[in-house]
Amino acid sequence: MSVTTRDIFGAAPAIEPATPGSYGEAPSGFRLPAETSVGAVTLQVADLERSLDFYRETLGLALLEHDGGVARLGAGARPLVELRERHGARPAGRGRLGLFHFAILLPDRPALGRFVQHLADLGVHAGAGDHLVSEAFYLSDPDGLGIEVYADRPRESWRRNGRELLMATDPVDVAGVVAAGGYATWTGMPEGTTMGHVHLHVGDLERASRFYSEALGLDRTVWSYPGALFLAAGGYHHHLGTNLWAGSAARPPEADQAQLLEWRLELPDAGSLRSVAASLASAGFPAEVAPEGTAARTWDPWGTPLTLVVRKDQRS
Repeated sequence: MSVTTRDIFGAAPAIEPATPGSYGEAPSGFRLPAETSVGAVTLQVADLERSLDFYRETLGLALLEHDGGVARLGAGARPLVELRERHGARPAGRGRLGLFHFAILLPDRPALGRFVQHLADLGVHAGAGDHLVSEAFYLSDPDGLGIEVYADRPRESWRRNGRELLMATDPVDVAGVVAAGGYATWTGMPEGTTMGHVHLHVGDLERASRFYSEALGLDRTVWSYPGALFLAAGGYHHHLGTNLWAGSAARPPEADQAQLLEWRLELPDAGSLRSVAASLASAGFPAEVAPEGTAARTWDPWGTPLTLVVRKDQRS
């Protein structure tokens, strides 16, 4: 989907530097702490060995654990993707709510350049988009689940129009990205790679805003992109994207389809977890808090599961 700045804001948007605190709309009540980040995603796949080949060889993730029909992969010691096999599961397909893509954030543009050259060497086709705040490449796993691999532009280059951060989908300077990698050999996802964001198909953007912003506590950062709403904590461009692009007839995935089983937000402390659970409950949304108080599970209005966890290095 190619959407330029002109498409969104017209011929002459009032573009200003996006300095910290100058953009975004905060929720009216509880607000997630700035230290909030996205954790690992859990995916249902049809053939675990086939998926492992893809996630290790094509994507460059390291196998951290393999136990029967479950495998965990990551970069360094950081887990990013958990795969759970449902033998013979049908492909993800189109017209379904839930996962549009999960997005792996590389530490810099040179790492992205090496990854893009790696895909070219394998003959793997990838889509691309320059989002002004980042440069991104898109591909699908063997079950049709969407993946983005991207690198952020320096924050001092981000711009805003009023309180709204500027994002678009312009053509990527692919040659420039590859050149930034120095034509060095790709050796897998480097240290410092994280899960940057998750992007979901939803049924209604106002309901998405009520759940993910007013109840959960994310700031709204981009709301003029056609058919989409982007949200974040701590001034990031987005930890979550939501869109209507699956169509008005979209339904949740069937149990026997490949799909997103869960995504995670990591919080800095147990107090934040209690506060977000209370905010969700007061807004009428489920919030199942684990007995030990280090995790809570909820579901958006379309049934997509989200688990909130206290970051492991902050647990007492």
